[in-house]
Amino acid sequence: MIYPSIEREIRADLTANAAEQAIKVFSSNLRQLLLQPPVKGTITLGFDPGYRTGCKVAVVDDTGKVLDTTVVYPTTNEKGKIEQAKTIITNLIKKDGVTTIAIGNGTASRESEAFIAELIKDIPQKVSYMVVSEAGASVYSASKLAALEFPEYDVSLRSAVSIARRLQDPLAELVKIDPKAIGVGQYQHDMPKARMDEALSGVVEDCVNSVGVDLNTASHSLLSYIAGINAGVAKNIVTYREENGSFKDRKALLKVPKLGNKAFEQCAGFLRVTGGKNPLDNTSVHPESYDATKKLLDMCSFKLADITAGKVGELAGKAEEIGYTKIADEIGVGVPTLKDIIKELQKPGRDPRDELPPPLLRSGDIMEMKDLKPGMEFTGTVRNVIDFGVFVDIGVHEDGLVHISQICNKFIKHPLEVVKVGEIVKVRVLDVDVKRKRIALTMRLDTPVQA
Repeated sequence: MIYPSIEREIRADLTANAAEQAIKVFSSNLRQLLLQPPVKGTITLGFDPGYRTGCKVAVVDDTGKVLDTTVVYPTTNEKGKIEQAKTIITNLIKKDGVTTIAIGNGTASRESEAFIAELIKDIPQKVSYMVVSEAGASVYSASKLAALEFPEYDVSLRSAVSIARRLQDPLAELVKIDPKAIGVGQYQHDMPKARMDEALSGVVEDCVNSVGVDLNTASHSLLSYIAGINAGVAKNIVTYREENGSFKDRKALLKVPKLGNKAFEQCAGFLRVTGGKNPLDNTSVHPESYDATKKLLDMCSFKLADITAGKVGELAGKAEEIGYTKIADEIGVGVPTLKDIIKELQKPGRDPRDELPPPLLRSGDIMEMKDLKPGMEFTGTVRNVIDFGVFVDIGVHEDGLVHISQICNKFIKHPLEVVKVGEIVKVRVLDVDVKRKRIALTMRLDTPVQA
């Protein structure tokens, strides 16, 4: 009688441990995916591939505003339609000044990538492209949020807009999608739903708050993840912005309905106002520390205007000469807070994602799986990290697998100890199985190739 009970108890413990490990891997992958460096200041063409229904195209400007949409048919065997698609895309690139193209990695992406690579070789404009994960794009495009955001566009065209925006700012776009639909990790649909939702929501909230949000451009979905702001208040902020124009300073937030002093205390440091009245509103310095910051600038012979002009580069050196402890005592903050303020003032509006390597943009010379040979070396992007290895995009349709034993020359318990989603890595081809569509890769480039 005791034996079956013990057996069930042990099995339940093992299942719970396995679920916790899978959730941990999923959370870690999601964090890296959300914190991928944005491709800023570019006009981007989103290309959602397809066969029968055609490839949906959307051009968005550097703020994410939709400029043009259309549907082309370059994946058919009809030469007339392929030429027509070339003409349409070329005209859009010229008309809107497109500099980057984001191609979804779903059905027909291989043919679409070949079409785009050939097209950008034949035009004088300098355009590069990147294959973007479209996981969850269809979920978003059919959601109520997408319908509110783009009521005038068809569901399929919304997907193309989402793909373009994912390249420009992954965090701002991916927060609109249920984290489980993004598809990084393994076994996510078998996990305890409540625990999974709690862990993933925490990751999204942490990422949004660590990066900060532009108060005048953020969607209500992005704002709702900021500390102290719920979905209702986020909608009120957007409504206030639409009715009264852009925010000139953080204090204007107190005029937003249902956003009281307590909520303002919690959220103000995570919200940025670019080009506002007060240069400190474009930093992560909290309004509570504004007086201390002004005293700090006075002690080091600087003015507020010097922050915007980028003339506070020597602030840290001057503060060190005077003495951190002396300044901290005089302005009424701790030494760690003082150092954080100085760091922030030297790079106002700093985005922590800018310190990461930029995404790998391509400009042609794509290959097919049958062209791969053992020994070839590539630079690729890590698409997914799982318990037994990592999947790397090397520019062919199928991602290659680097087994955990091929990641580095030392023993590791989990791939996350060495690599993360979105990282740019160098790999070498070990084996290619065209029939089963499998590519074996290694990151141990110093190991000689087996004959």
